[in-house]
Amino acid sequence: MDWGRFAQQMASMARNLLAQDSVDGTLQRITASATELVDGCDAAGILVLHDHQVETLAPTDQLVIDSHQLQARLREGPCFDAAQTAQEERVFRIADLTSEQPRWPAYAPQAHALGVGSMMGFVLFTDDEDLGALNLYSRKTGAFTEASELAGWLLASHAAIAFSSARTHAQMEHAVATRHVIGEAMGILMGRHHVTEDQAFDVLRRYSQENNIKLREVARLVCEKGSLT
Repeated sequence: MDWGRFAQQMASMARNLLAQDSVDGTLQRITASATELVDGCDAAGILVLHDHQVETLAPTDQLVIDSHQLQARLREGPCFDAAQTAQEERVFRIADLTSEQPRWPAYAPQAHALGVGSMMGFVLFTDDEDLGALNLYSRKTGAFTEASELAGWLLASHAAIAFSSARTHAQMEHAVATRHVIGEAMGILMGRHHVTEDQAFDVLRRYSQENNIKLREVARLVCEKGSLT
């Protein structure tokens, strides 16, 4: 591997990741970069566990979706393990999936039938949170080398920071939008019913609690209808 050229590619990739304007855009750039920068990588995707449910993000190939769905159904497999691991081992590299049948007796033969030859994965994490696993696939056995692993690890390190940053930005935008719609709803109630700001907010809060509806949705209802009745 030409490490000088790779360093330039990594620098360009890092800039591109931080330039994305959405979480989805960031994730798609992460997985696309894996296929572009990591030797042997035919396909890539991110597996995230939500309340024991598997979600596949930004897959570059149907092979990724099929593999993740298979692991979700069987509740076993390297990507599934990586996404929920609490141990310090944050990387896996499998040269030949057929040799891993004792470890994943149900997944290994079925994944091989899908066309998976070798695999590599990296837990995406920051100092205070786990975010899932970046999984790389090859249709050939022995496709990933130590150089591939180092390249993937560097990509995953940049990706975790960009992923976390994008998600935080999205959460902040959501919070700002929520405050805006609640403020607008309070203004409508204050003008219509001649109540104070605190009283208007209390109306929204009580309606939210009594009807088990999120406060933002209650506010949106007021903005659309002009009232709660």
